[in-house]
Amino acid sequence: MKDENSNLKYIKAKNRVEKLKGFYNHVVIYFIVNSIITGFKVSNNLDSWDAIINDLISIDVLSVWTVWGIVLVMHFISLVFGQGWEERKIEELMQKELAKKSKD
Repeated sequence: MKDENSNLKYIKAKNRVEKLKGFYNHVVIYFIVNSIITGFKVSNNLDSWDAIINDLISIDVLSVWTVWGIVLVMHFISLVFGQGWEERKIEELMQKELAKKSKD
């Protein structure tokens, strides 16, 4: 039983690490891709500092950062607050599996 409990804890921890890794990858990709998109949009108008600032605060640039940022925040919220439900479901399914194995 102790070995089965250790396996269950390991599976939970591994699942949590995979979810965190996915979130961190999402954050890195968010900054890299949005920086590249912003760089392309700003590079079209390098006449003066004012033109660069105007391009940086344009709706084209800000909308990309904002929309994807909202998705990133939703990913974070699901990671933090959705955790309890997933852990309970994993626990329930693992207990069913363990009960099934003990009957065999």
